[in-house]
Amino acid sequence: MNTTTIDEGSLRSPSGPFPASLAQLHRAREADAFPVSWTRTRDHHYSVIAHWPGEHPYFTPVHGHRYDPLLVTETMRQATLLVLHAGYGVPVGHHFLLAELQFACRMNRLAIDDGPGEVEVQVVCSDVKRTRGHVSRLRVDMVVRRAGSVVSTGAVLGRIVGPEAYRRIRGDRAVPGFEVPRTPPVTARLVGRSRAEDVLLSPTPQDRTWQLRVDTGHPVLFQGEKDHVPGMLLLEAARQAAELETPSQPFVPSSGRISFQRYAEFGTPCWIRAALPTSSAGTTGVTITGSQDDGAVFLAELSSSLPPC
Repeated sequence: MNTTTIDEGSLRSPSGPFPASLAQLHRAREADAFPVSWTRTRDHHYSVIAHWPGEHPYFTPVHGHRYDPLLVTETMRQATLLVLHAGYGVPVGHHFLLAELQFACRMNRLAIDDGPGEVEVQVVCSDVKRTRGHVSRLRVDMVVRRAGSVVSTGAVLGRIVGPEAYRRIRGDRAVPGFEVPRTPPVTARLVGRSRAEDVLLSPTPQDRTWQLRVDTGHPVLFQGEKDHVPGMLLLEAARQAAELETPSQPFVPSSGRISFQRYAEFGTPCWIRAALPTSSAGTTGVTITGSQDDGAVFLAELSSSLPPC
């Protein structure tokens, strides 16, 4: 894939489509890169075309052969990175610090058998702040359409820092390639998984508490060198905790919100805790937290509302 960058504000009419590159998506493998092209439609507005695979080793079908909602959120994350690099000219090598992710999926429109997996992500950026000529903070609102119908909405909030600022933030922790001893997994089927290598929780003696299980060699969750646990891994861990708290029925996060308070580090245990589920009008909700060294890492509020199979 080639790389094309348009200087924001230099064009007033639609420009594109241009191909996406793996570097712009922060992916190492084509199979895990979902946006394929982008178009600037007007100031701070973009259209990103993405392809969802009918089969994927990690983003496997859920509940009645539907696309996994976390495939949707990963597409939103990659679309955000693409717009930052290609649309706003943020150099590859700068770091996107995810503060919050929100999403809401219409599960009845995510059936894999309903046709091709091509989707359009309509992107609107707001609250754009700049530092030394580069975007340093923004909010990204997205609408995901499939064959013209809305299948999901969402928002991403975050900030962007350059390599030097990132090293100052991370200090002596800015060292990639840390090897983490793997702890034993909970039973895969109890968290909606078929492979032990995709299980992100280890059992503990405490009720509704698990230790985060980190495999830095996982081919999907770890691509490129990392000096901390990725946020999307923490979202999947939260989903698995919610699944364990609702054993009588599948928990598929049709909507949710996750906010991040600090990095999850490699060198010390991260604890995942789930509150008792709540249920109202056919929707089950679970609140999940992550903590490490007595400090909050994330707060996730996930809801599952499933149509009939």
